[in-house]
Amino acid sequence: MKFRFAVLATILLLSSCSGHWLSYFGQDNSLVGRIWDVRAEEFISEQDLIGRLGPADYVMLGEKHDNLDHHRLQAQVLRQLYGFGRNPALAFEMIDFDQAAALQQHLAANPKGAEGIGKAVKWERTGWPDWQHYQPLAQAALAAGAPVLAANLPRRLSRAVGKQGFAALDADLVATTGLDRPQPDDIRRAVEKEIGVSHCGYLPKRAVPAVARVQRAKDATMAHSLRRAGAGAVLIAGSGHARTDHGVPLVLRHLAPDALVLSLSFQEVHIGDTDPALYAESYLAERLPFDFVWFTPRRDTTDPCEKFKEQLQKFKKKS
Repeated sequence: MKFRFAVLATILLLSSCSGHWLSYFGQDNSLVGRIWDVRAEEFISEQDLIGRLGPADYVMLGEKHDNLDHHRLQAQVLRQLYGFGRNPALAFEMIDFDQAAALQQHLAANPKGAEGIGKAVKWERTGWPDWQHYQPLAQAALAAGAPVLAANLPRRLSRAVGKQGFAALDADLVATTGLDRPQPDDIRRAVEKEIGVSHCGYLPKRAVPAVARVQRAKDATMAHSLRRAGAGAVLIAGSGHARTDHGVPLVLRHLAPDALVLSLSFQEVHIGDTDPALYAESYLAERLPFDFVWFTPRRDTTDPCEKFKEQLQKFKKKS
């Protein structure tokens, strides 16, 4: 009976939500709702995707933080992964080590209390989108009896890394994740170029290496967190951290060479672009730097360089 119920639940999940988009722009793009297997260069079904992700040792679910469809689909994927009968830990980029004690204290008193996590970790002070958008993800994990974990560096340590280098971090973390070794030149150049472009030219050139160093430290920290969480662990993070070429997956391959690490990125469509290969350009890469890409509508059509112009200008002055 349990097996029949599980099969029915999976069928309902597979058929439920791909047609009800919360984001408006680009809904008519033929890529919307489709899943691209980057290596095979072909579209696959959601059922095939889950079948591929299910046995993985580590899974990245990359997002654009303010796209509600990305959170909705992440929760959908998680519920199906937990349907495999495993209970891998769920780790959040958005929750850092300074919040970890409060998170675990809350969960010890409220093992199923996903709603209260935001208040417990003072989420409203972090600048991330509202906790209610991430709550269904935590609820999926807690309902399956899986741990919910902090994965990221606190901001105080990020600032210290920017100023002092990796010596500001725990020596064991540095040695274990390879931060004590120089980054290959091609990867270093690619990361620094990406950072310059993503900051729309407002970041002074002298500040780029420090920002790249922080990015590398965060990737290493999140990979270390997943490694400690154990096989099957799932990371919720921005797609920049989920990149297979120089993000968390690269560090995980160093930590666990025999592990199967898979990255799924939820990607907003570009208005008019219906060829998946064209989207690699957004990442300054020859091909999309993920294992799978799930295309969704756009939250807005505003140029991010205009949208965050004031914020970036303030950042430039501080730098």
